[in-house]
Amino acid sequence: MAQADWTTIFEDKVARFKRGHSWRLEFDGNLVPKSPKRGWKEYIRNTCAWFRCIKCRRHWPSNWVTVVFHMRLIGREGVVKVRRFRQNCKKCPSAPMEKPKILPENIDILMDNLVKKIRIKCYGERLDGAFRPPQNVKVKSPHEPAHCEACQLGICERNTATNNLST
Repeated sequence: MAQADWTTIFEDKVARFKRGHSWRLEFDGNLVPKSPKRGWKEYIRNTCAWFRCIKCRRHWPSNWVTVVFHMRLIGREGVVKVRRFRQNCKKCPSAPMEKPKILPENIDILMDNLVKKIRIKCYGERLDGAFRPPQNVKVKSPHEPAHCEACQLGICERNTATNNLST
């Protein structure tokens, strides 16, 4: 889905908890995970998506796609910046990193979870800790950290889960 679709879904979800504040969603490919700027809150979430190599046209699914959100509320205006982490083709030498194509139902789930996190982090609401899990896609091969941008930055949940099991 296009960025405009993400924005539309986000605006619909955030409008449901009326607070008299306006919120906007911005895409930022330079967002640094685990280092939100002063006054910003962070939310890191895993989802599922498809990728397609622009060199060989190969496509592959992944259930380990990291999305990072940084959010802040100043006065009556809220901003959420989002970065979707990429993967590259394991078949093509020097393949570029490709953006994930996240299924509409998973964007909807991400936005539900994001709005819940905004309510907790920016408004101090006490909500239950349950978040909706993404709808998995059928994957035939294991996650490959060498081709995952989030793994390379040490923030991929799959990489973290593997490391936690070995310690």
